[in-house]
Formats: sequence, C-alpha cells, structure tokens
Amino acid sequence: MSINLDSLSAKELDALISQAKKRKNTLSKRKPIAVVRSKLTQLAKAEGYTIAELFGGAATAAPARASKAPARKPSKNAGKTVAPKYRNPANPSETWAGRGKQPRWLAAQTSAGKKLEDFLIR
Repeated sequence: MSINLDSLSAKELDALISQAKKRKNTLSKRKPIAVVRSKLTQLAKAEGYTIAELFGGAATAAPARASKAPARKPSKNAGKTVAPKYRNPANPSETWAGRGKQPRWLAAQTSAGKKLEDFLIR
C-alpha cells in the first residue's frame, strides 16, 4: 500500500499517524500466531478432538479450495486408433492420421511450399 504523503494536509497527516499508532498498538498486544495455534491444538487434543474435526480441514486458516474440474465423459471414440493418412517420404515410419496438431516434419514441409496432398498414403 502506498500513500502519497505530499498530497495530505497537516490535519490528514495527524489523523493518519493516529490511526497507524492505534493499529501498531493492537498488533503489539496480539500473541504470535504459532503460540495461538499451539494452544488451540493442545485444547482440542485435551478434549479428544483434532483440529480437522473442529474446523473441517487442516490447521491453517486458509479456505478450502475447490476440487479439480469435473471429469469429462469419455467420447464414444476415445481410445480408438485411426489409420494414418499421411506419411513422411524421408522417413516412412513417421505417419499422421490427420487429427490434432500436425507433426513437425509435416509442418516444416508444408511451410516450405509443399501441399498436404503430396503426403497422402494411397
């Protein structure tokens, strides 16, 4: 947080200083969070509970995060292999079925001016 002190009047500066002193006083009276957490854990344990049972999660104050996105239904074609439609003439073991992103070898050839039809498997 950045406050432009040059734009404040003397009255506004006094009010700001007063608020800052009150906040500092409040913070100085508080015990460190580790001490409070330890006391809570000991009290819960003495009563036969865990922090997770009492607060529904970990001992931290962080809110629970939502789970991952729901799983998608698998498509009816999931897991099926498709016959290749294109072959690399320089390396016949490299093929592409025409689905998804073009392989590097094909993208390089098409950007060099060759047509996609030149690589069709007949």
